[in-house]
Amino acid sequence: MAHSAALDMPSGGSSSLKPTTEKEEHSNNLSTVGMRERVKHITWAWFLSTMSTGGLTIALAETPHKFTGLYYIGLIVFFFNICIFMLLCICTIARAVLHFQHFKKSFTHPAESFFLGSFYLSISVIIGSVQLYGVTYGPGYPWLVSAMNALYWIYAAISLTSSLFQYYILIAYSPVRPVPFLPSTFLAGYSAMLTGTLSSLIAGHQPPGRAMAIIISGCAYQGFGWIISLICTAFFIKNLMENGLPPAHLRPGLFIPVGSGAYTIVALIGQANAIPESYGYFAAHPRAKSILQTVALFCGIFLWLYSFWLFAFAVVGNVIVVGKMPFSLTWWAFIFPNVGFMVSTVMIGNELESEEILWVGSVMTALLAAIWCVAFIGCIRAVWTKRIVWPGKDEDKDR
Repeated sequence: MAHSAALDMPSGGSSSLKPTTEKEEHSNNLSTVGMRERVKHITWAWFLSTMSTGGLTIALAETPHKFTGLYYIGLIVFFFNICIFMLLCICTIARAVLHFQHFKKSFTHPAESFFLGSFYLSISVIIGSVQLYGVTYGPGYPWLVSAMNALYWIYAAISLTSSLFQYYILIAYSPVRPVPFLPSTFLAGYSAMLTGTLSSLIAGHQPPGRAMAIIISGCAYQGFGWIISLICTAFFIKNLMENGLPPAHLRPGLFIPVGSGAYTIVALIGQANAIPESYGYFAAHPRAKSILQTVALFCGIFLWLYSFWLFAFAVVGNVIVVGKMPFSLTWWAFIFPNVGFMVSTVMIGNELESEEILWVGSVMTALLAAIWCVAFIGCIRAVWTKRIVWPGKDEDKDR
């Protein structure tokens, strides 16, 4: 004890004052960090916020029990999400211009690079929201229907290219070896997988020829995303077995795998329902559509419990650290994967004509909205109190 106390006492020499002086100087430097320096730390993970806010707009549109005005609430959230997305894009461009070398490393450093998928997922939920609020439950202008077809194919091309190069660049150029497996690894595959989910939303409102092309391509994309997600899930569980649960502030990332099965259910059931039965193959085989609808439903039920298990595991992992979980951008993972779980539950309820299941979906929607409010307030507070978007606090802190 005496030795320990001696270590804490200044010796009176100038060397004993040096650490304190350097610490104070570092503190003073941080206290004067300007907007230019803060923009440097707006990482790709920020797009988790628009990905999840866009997911909430989809949940509000697809919830089974609606009240007057819910459509307009969803529309307000949609436009709010567009504004936030544009603001983040402007900040990202500013980051690239002002700190190019630092920005370039964001594509090769695993801690940030995997979050690039959230940028593309934000685009996918914006396209899905345009479909739901502009066509499915909206005015459905002919020009908008055609625009949705074009947007689908553009997104399909970009998302597949992105998922290919995201994995390739990290494998070839990552400065960290071995490349750590993080829950955000799912996002690169999800960006392509959500093409299948988009197809299920869009195809039913397109002319038969377009619809068939969208359904077939969407099924292929969903298969690709699902298989990539299965591989990622195996590594995810292996990583947990070897290293244990992640730190408290990263625990919300445990929800990310939930989306793999959930969005696959949405895609399969939605695509089967969107099949144009009097066109091409389905005109020659009239029973094919009803058979595929039945198969899709039971495949969905088959996958639902798998999604629930992942969801329940994540809930337990997060509940035990409630109150000890400082805000991080990973908090937004509370929402987006669970939007897929909620919509898949609603779709199964609709197919089975089960009012009980539909009420479960409505309760899930309300919980998602409440959690979004908590995450949004936490995010604003974290920025204001300099816990994020600050030197040494974000996904780029190791470089």
